[in-house]
Amino acid sequence: MISAVAAALTALAALAISYLLFPVTGMEVQGARMFPRSEAWNAVPSYASLLSLNADALEREIETNPWVKGALVLKDWESGIVTVEVEERRAVLDGDLKGRRAVVSADGTELPGLGGAGLNRVELDEAQLEEVLRVGEAFEENGIVLDSVDEVDAGGIVATVEGQRVLFASAVGSGQVRALEGLFVEYPEAPYFDLRSPERVVVGAEPGGGSEASGTGLGG
Repeated sequence: MISAVAAALTALAALAISYLLFPVTGMEVQGARMFPRSEAWNAVPSYASLLSLNADALEREIETNPWVKGALVLKDWESGIVTVEVEERRAVLDGDLKGRRAVVSADGTELPGLGGAGLNRVELDEAQLEEVLRVGEAFEENGIVLDSVDEVDAGGIVATVEGQRVLFASAVGSGQVRALEGLFVEYPEAPYFDLRSPERVVVGAEPGGGSEASGTGLGG
């Protein structure tokens, strides 16, 4: 019993000393627009010290917010200020799934709102949503930015990708995705880039409105 009490007193003394020597004096949250800064403060225990503050645990706690794609916690040992750098998600699809609204980011996370994004409401079903998420993930993996999903119908999905109009369906290959960035540079004025043909990117006039400007076959 005596040794347990002594150990507890030693731990309390260590915490008190660490707080006196290295207190958390403030917090800065950078890159947050939709993430409430108060959540970061609330995740830090009262009388926290830089020594006792678990940066990894704080990052994980902040990343439970759907707006936060990633968080990095930095400690300034001179000032005592903790800086949280936040990478936020943004909405790319405002979907109406037969009465259920789904606002989705490029990585497939459902968001609690548009976050100021000016998106058209798009009617689609669960299968079409899965198609959007699969292609959005492929874009993300290859460093291509999906700006918005603009139309969904039986002919495919129309999206804005890095400011360009792109048509796609469920079967989009990695070779097609990798080819897009170079084709955006080569054909900056093209009305659309069509990924609906397997292993092929078609760049040309509006569908049904003119001849194909370019057909690019891909090897995989």
